[in-house]
Amino acid sequence: MTSSIEHVDDRVMAILVTHERPPKASPVSATITHLWRGIMAFKHFPAQLIDIILLPAIFLLLFTYLFGGAFAGSPSQYLQFFLPGIAVQSVILMTVYTGTAINTDINKGVFDRFRTLPFWQPAAIAGNLVGDVLRYLIALTMTIGMGLALGFRPGGGILGVLAAMGVLIVFAFSVSWIFAAIGVVASVPERVSGTSMIVIYPLLFMSNIFVRPETMPSWMQVLVKVNPLSHAATASRALMHGTAGFWDVMWALIASLVITVVFAPLAVRLYRSKNTR
Repeated sequence: MTSSIEHVDDRVMAILVTHERPPKASPVSATITHLWRGIMAFKHFPAQLIDIILLPAIFLLLFTYLFGGAFAGSPSQYLQFFLPGIAVQSVILMTVYTGTAINTDINKGVFDRFRTLPFWQPAAIAGNLVGDVLRYLIALTMTIGMGLALGFRPGGGILGVLAAMGVLIVFAFSVSWIFAAIGVVASVPERVSGTSMIVIYPLLFMSNIFVRPETMPSWMQVLVKVNPLSHAATASRALMHGTAGFWDVMWALIASLVITVVFAPLAVRLYRSKNTR
């Protein structure tokens, strides 16, 4: 028994001595690895599907049938206005999971283990964010599918709907960097959720997702027009209804770029500074 173990050890040592060290993973391959890890984590926690499916469904049914008549004269007319907006809300609420997942990994010591490995460290965050695209796709598919069942009719056809989904995924990816930064600095996952709700809900309700800005006080219209969520909702409506102009979409993409440029470096810097403590 001892001789066989020694024989195996000799063979292992021979391989270690005669072979070169494997090359360091590139930033792209490291990000893809963490992307796959995030997808697997989603697979093992299917309870997340309840939030992804249930929250958009509740808001869609509640606002369409409870407030639709007051807002637009009838629920069916309001649905044509509201569905592209609630699609924005469905993906924005999913971005909170990014910060929660990152904070959970930090508190469990997972990122401490990552720190000892020779790969591009920001991939641990970037991979999580890219992997969350799956959540956005599911949320958008369920929201739009339910809207079609209730009577939503997109004038832009399938291409307009797909284009709107693409713009909203890009926008949600940019917003997820905000909650990634919150996830790095928060003490516990519950703090991430609480802080995120304080940030999200004022932005949601001070946008053009639920009602037209023309019905609001003039001072609030100013806030609504500069709200990035309003630009995303405007692009979503214009693309789905086939009325999109250049700036309808461009403002949403510019907002996405600005958010990413500001918060992506901030999240990475906070992560690196946390690693050096």
